[in-house]
Amino acid sequence: MTDESARIATAADAIRSRLEGRRPAALLVLGSGLGGFADRLEQPVRIPWAEIPGFPPPTVPGHDGVLVLGRVGGREVLAQAGRFHMYEGHPAQVVALPVRVAAALGAGTLLVTNAAGGVRRTFAPGALMLIADHLNLTGRNPLIGLVLPGEERFPDMSAAYDPGLRAVARAVARAHGIALEEGVYEGLLGPTYETPAEVRMLERLGADAVGMSTVMEVIAARARGLRCLGISTITNLAAGISASPLSHAEVMETAARVRDDFGRLLEGILARLD
Repeated sequence: MTDESARIATAADAIRSRLEGRRPAALLVLGSGLGGFADRLEQPVRIPWAEIPGFPPPTVPGHDGVLVLGRVGGREVLAQAGRFHMYEGHPAQVVALPVRVAAALGAGTLLVTNAAGGVRRTFAPGALMLIADHLNLTGRNPLIGLVLPGEERFPDMSAAYDPGLRAVARAVARAHGIALEEGVYEGLLGPTYETPAEVRMLERLGADAVGMSTVMEVIAARARGLRCLGISTITNLAAGISASPLSHAEVMETAARVRDDFGRLLEGILARLD
């Protein structure tokens, strides 16, 4: 067993010992300012990251640092309130650790959310964007190194964001009267926000939104055969599009403003999972 395989197994065992035989159908990763959705789960079991071997402490405001197993829409869901970022100094393998652990616990679906900057000029802060595809400009990949048990060496990323799950998300949005955009998410390393010149470059590359997360998690999930769905909350307009200086406080404020639509959308999607 490799060191990485041992780390995954140790973390999975620690979590499994707290679940009393319950098995998550999906991992829900809650991005900046979105962790409050975990409070909606019924019959919750809360596990702080500090009690999970290999999970580093959170350092970013809006990332609570807790796993919550609970029921929503008749499904057992493992909600990750907060995430690890490479800009905090973590390698890609650590960023992908919760996804690999959730797969080891039996989860077959990854629902990943994030706060993102709007590159598409028609976006307004507070828009919700279904991720159709992504661009990875981080220069990192969690699959580098030995192939881990249960993972593909060369996973197909042509439909990384599952078309069936995206259709479910659109149907739920229509049923609830929630405006749902769709576009391409650009993952960068951070932690600086982009310059106006970088945003113009991202526009030309085909990005609609930009952030500092998500792509490592989705790559690892696809390597393990998990179905993936991604939703970005457009919390601010990117540099050069917005006339205002960018700040994390703005990200948190906008995430709080869309909390109700975001929650109804996620609940509806989870209720319709296969």
